[in-house]
Amino acid sequence: MQSLPLGKRPPVLDMTNVTKTFNGDVVALRDMNLNVNSGDFISLLGPSGCGKSTALRLVAGLSTPSAGRITWAGGQSENDLGVVFQEPTLMPWATVAQNVWLPFRLKGKSYASVKDEVLEALRLVGLEKFLDAYPRELSGGMKMRVSIARAMVTKPRLILMDEPFAALDEITRFRLNNDLLTLKAKIGCTVIFVTHSVFESVFLSDRIVIMAARPGRVIREVSVDAPYPRDEEFRTSADYAALCREASKALQEAMGEAHA
Repeated sequence: MQSLPLGKRPPVLDMTNVTKTFNGDVVALRDMNLNVNSGDFISLLGPSGCGKSTALRLVAGLSTPSAGRITWAGGQSENDLGVVFQEPTLMPWATVAQNVWLPFRLKGKSYASVKDEVLEALRLVGLEKFLDAYPRELSGGMKMRVSIARAMVTKPRLILMDEPFAALDEITRFRLNNDLLTLKAKIGCTVIFVTHSVFESVFLSDRIVIMAARPGRVIREVSVDAPYPRDEEFRTSADYAALCREASKALQEAMGEAHA
């Protein structure tokens, strides 16, 4: 499923002048503005403490803004969001299929009634042969695939991913980057992806949102115009290297502002 060009995508969500303060005086975010459109792959890139994960928690409804607003186009429904955390957060006593069933189970739907959706999600992440396995029997990369399948099984409008590959070795991380783009192309989802990696953000994204800390805010956006699908040829291209330099320079500027 191909996304529309950037300028022609319908809106999904807007963050408008969002501020988040903790304990009355710790300003995690100040006046953050971000528009998210259908089919976007947006990476939030910035130094530690710049509020990337806080922004994700606000969008997820796990926290509320101290000021400003978050608006869903057409209003928000129960199927709007899927979330992938830094750790797979799988239930160790449940099988792979039962873990992926969880979002439906929380809505009161039996496994039998959604079995086809669960199996399709596992097929999309290449784990259809492991539906009866337990998390302890899986590698780190396989556990993360289960977490991704669980996030997208309900076909949400927006998937939030908070550094999901940070703890994995580089080879597994590259492979999952490739798989994530393949998955996105198949289901046409919209993604906000938090990362510390310039290289990962350039490979995955069509928009890189650079954030500065103290207080957290958006200072620049880098567009990645390279077409999808992307592969190793893109990773070793001059265009990729140039975009990595551009994003790295923007990140250095953000870190400079954070310590100014």
